[in-house]
Amino acid sequence: MYTFTVNGKTVSTDKDVKLMTFLREDLDLTSVKNGCSEGGCGTCTVVIDGKAAKSCVQKTSQLEGKHVLTCEGLTDREKDVYAYAFTHCGAVQCGFCTPGMVMSAKALLDANPDPTRQEAKLAIRNNVCRCTGYKKVVDAILLAGKLFREDAPVPHEDFTGAVGENLPRVDAPAKAVGAAEYTDDIRMEGMLYGGAVRSDYPRAIVKAIDLTEAEKVPGVVRLVTAADLPGELKVGHLKRDQWVLVPVGGEVHFCGDPIVLVAAETREALDAARALVKIDYEVLTPVLSVYEAMAPDAPQIQEGGNLLSHEHLVRGDAEGKLKASKYVVTTKYHTPPTEHAFLEPETAVAAPENDGVVIWSGDQGIYQTKRECADATGLNPDLVRVVAKAVGGGFGGKEDMSVQHHAAVLALLTQRPVKMFMTRKESMLCHPKRHGFEMEVTTGCDENGYITAMRATLLTDTGAFASLGGPVLQRACTHAAGPYNYQDIDIDGKAYYTNNPPCGAFRGFGVTQSVFASECNLNKLAELVGISPFEIRYRNAIRPGQTLPNGQIADESTALVETLDAVRPYYEANPKAGIACAMKNSGLGVGIPDTGRCTLHIEKGVVHIRTSAACIGQGLGTVLCQIVCETTGLAPAQVVWDDPDTSIAPNSGNTTASRQTLFTGEATRRAATELKWALEGRTLDAVEGVDFHQEYTGITDKLGSDREHPVSHIAYGYATHLVELNEDGTLKRVVAAHDVGRAVNPVSVEGQIEGGVVMSLGYALTEDFPLENGRPKAVYASLGLFRADKTPDVTALIVGKSHSELACGAKGIGEICSIPTPPAVQLAYYNWNGEFQTSLPLTGTPYKKKP
Repeated sequence: MYTFTVNGKTVSTDKDVKLMTFLREDLDLTSVKNGCSEGGCGTCTVVIDGKAAKSCVQKTSQLEGKHVLTCEGLTDREKDVYAYAFTHCGAVQCGFCTPGMVMSAKALLDANPDPTRQEAKLAIRNNVCRCTGYKKVVDAILLAGKLFREDAPVPHEDFTGAVGENLPRVDAPAKAVGAAEYTDDIRMEGMLYGGAVRSDYPRAIVKAIDLTEAEKVPGVVRLVTAADLPGELKVGHLKRDQWVLVPVGGEVHFCGDPIVLVAAETREALDAARALVKIDYEVLTPVLSVYEAMAPDAPQIQEGGNLLSHEHLVRGDAEGKLKASKYVVTTKYHTPPTEHAFLEPETAVAAPENDGVVIWSGDQGIYQTKRECADATGLNPDLVRVVAKAVGGGFGGKEDMSVQHHAAVLALLTQRPVKMFMTRKESMLCHPKRHGFEMEVTTGCDENGYITAMRATLLTDTGAFASLGGPVLQRACTHAAGPYNYQDIDIDGKAYYTNNPPCGAFRGFGVTQSVFASECNLNKLAELVGISPFEIRYRNAIRPGQTLPNGQIADESTALVETLDAVRPYYEANPKAGIACAMKNSGLGVGIPDTGRCTLHIEKGVVHIRTSAACIGQGLGTVLCQIVCETTGLAPAQVVWDDPDTSIAPNSGNTTASRQTLFTGEATRRAATELKWALEGRTLDAVEGVDFHQEYTGITDKLGSDREHPVSHIAYGYATHLVELNEDGTLKRVVAAHDVGRAVNPVSVEGQIEGGVVMSLGYALTEDFPLENGRPKAVYASLGLFRADKTPDVTALIVGKSHSELACGAKGIGEICSIPTPPAVQLAYYNWNGEFQTSLPLTGTPYKKKP
């Protein structure tokens, strides 16, 4: 028996288990988050005898006589201070890491009430945050320390909720102190634990499945093979090519393909049963690279062949213009696949409801989940309900089915609630990654540095199933030419299936890769012309009324030049800084139907915002509240954002393509306008029970349209990033200027920029996703994620001149903030050591040495 105290109460257990497991499962202290269970992320941080410690690496047998503190054990004063400080400073985005951050802050401030900024960074160096970039977390720690030292009350602040105001995020206080509910925090009477047995090989035929020994494990309730499935064998986001379960006689496409589902009374029984399932394979030679997939004699991985998508974007006469150009640069580039590394592993809970099922999940689109779970269960979609819980980060990685459909199948077959939870190892194997790209780019210019034409070939490895590999390739092609004023392009892109883990949506959506190549080429052209990298961009920067390479005319809100002007003083002070520009769309574009929807429901004198649009850390709920307040004049206390729920919320599509602020924001503005008209001279009581529903559809032209000036996307954001190094080659500062149209919530915009920059610093310098025979070699701790103590200052400059009423003038920010950073980093190191590198992550830097 092991006896110790938790939050001031004596506890005893005879189980020698991870402290994290004991706290969450036995004591129901769910502020302690299970991010990786490997000691790599810090989400489970608690305070033990005054020191911050990761509870997933502590065993109950090691805690005899010790004192453990979690967020639940903080005093009311401490909860108030930390909730205020982290909310006020904008330190909370997805929130999954935040309680662990708070406990690290608690340990620091108890020992050192007045820390320096660097001491605060060191205190959270074991806490990974994938959202914030750490700057605002440090701000919050220092503010909390000041309030404690001065014994000052938590300030009371009044807000109107108007657009442009730093309204505190509506979900931040609960997230900060661990009170927000994520899917793994759900507890239900009679709940089973579900899991999948996955393929041992990247390519093989399933010859036989033996469940005999697994069925004997006490506590096992149900084992399910493809033969037992009540619905379809395959699901998919756009193309149904993802196995629900691989049947006997079927071919597995990667090491993560599921073959058997298990439901058990306990996690221990689940793990024991999974280990005892025996599968007989006929092992086949896998296809493990895009070049292998292209070979004429390559095995065909999916029906229809290995070529998933081919895009050829041609405007003008690129070949002729290149031949006539004064200067031409041709370079080959490589970017690797990378892991999203969101802090919350994929989890879903499903339960019987009426004649169907209800699914609770933290994903990026509840209606997408509804459709694919209906396919997997064979249920009429009307019998499938999906409810969104808090989402612990997404970045594109939670758009595909991972565990939701499996939880639904098990709940339907067992008629009991079932929780499906991916381990971090499963998550890193199974969910779609950022695509690796092989690129060759040719860019020409005249004697004055004005771009004449561009030719590019882009090859991507999309992995085992389609996911969003087609649209990612499209976006890489439509944005490869950059935000510049020229119109002669020939961009040829192909995406191929392989037996590697799947690739799909990832912040930047293919543009991160193609812009790395095209921006690096510009620097070589600038050298040949004899002008600076800044000047070549300034001369060619798209201006209102000019035509983008894709043929679209830049509208009056276009402010790329203004972002260049914003960083000009920093560049002139340090001409060896790296610099890069980018543009990124808001909305799906290229002729794809794209609609945002919102219903405002009036109940008990409060406006309830109802939409399926997922908030994955970007603060959408707050944005929509501000749009309602701005439009109606109502106070923030009169407006609430409801959790997305297919039973009450209209379908507003997935949170992807930086679209929700614009599309659902505009639908919300229109609904709020109707509410305003209805209220004229009256109070909300006069419209009690009334729903105000509106939608907004963006109309665009198909890729390759023969219109002279096609509308590729509804709106574009523009950005310029500048990267400065210290003399020793370490990062000194990143200045990120962004044209966001109109900032709905400036602090949130800054947070998105800071987090996006730091994410791409990792992409440029430290992150990789090495594979061995189709299986990831990395664990979470070895991914190369940037930590707080290694992160430079990020100066976010918000630029905008939009006066459009569309979504109150807002453009997307979630993706573009990651795009210009890698080429700016590459140029900074080129200026530092004279080595022009064409592959990421860069080598020969203080962050990643040469192999």
